[in-house]
Amino acid sequence: MKLYDHPLSGNCYKVRLAASILNIDYETVPVDLMSGEQKGDDFRAINPLGQVPVLEDDGVVVRDSQAILVYLAGRFGGPDWLPGDPAGLAEVMQWLSFSAREMLEGPALARAIVLFRRPDDPAPVQKRARRAMAVLDQHLANHDWLALERPTIADLACYPYAALAHQGGVEMGEYGHLPGWFRRIQALPGWFAQKGIYEVAD
Repeated sequence: MKLYDHPLSGNCYKVRLAASILNIDYETVPVDLMSGEQKGDDFRAINPLGQVPVLEDDGVVVRDSQAILVYLAGRFGGPDWLPGDPAGLAEVMQWLSFSAREMLEGPALARAIVLFRRPDDPAPVQKRARRAMAVLDQHLANHDWLALERPTIADLACYPYAALAHQGGVEMGEYGHLPGWFRRIQALPGWFAQKGIYEVAD
């Protein structure tokens, strides 16, 4: 199994985190995003979208971090991480959609603008980021986990850019329920921190 990866990518981190928690062995293939390697012909032959992460597993090629989480959970994690019943699956999938849109267009993009000094106005993106973080915080006011009252790939999908949001100028102090969720994720066997991740003390 190969993971095409960049160490600062939150989307790659969620895949690495899932692999660690599920105890999956894989080979890392670094992709130099700063030089634009992902836009070259060689990489586009693997992923025409020119994005990481990409997973290769015995002839199966999966692009998009949410899709990779589904693949890993289905193959290695079982129904605890990805339920098979329609209601449970829908509950998890709605958070994967939230990760792919609201978290990507809010906290992830704000971080990219601030951390990598992209020539965009961060203010409207930070506003979207705060709205997305507020949705998470409000949900976690009454739940320990995002779906099914247990850890699932819904949490692994949304966690990285929530815990990296401070790098995009989003203050964590605004959200009273996120630290407890971060702490519960940190307690999962196999959890590890990516550089810059917001860690909560025990």
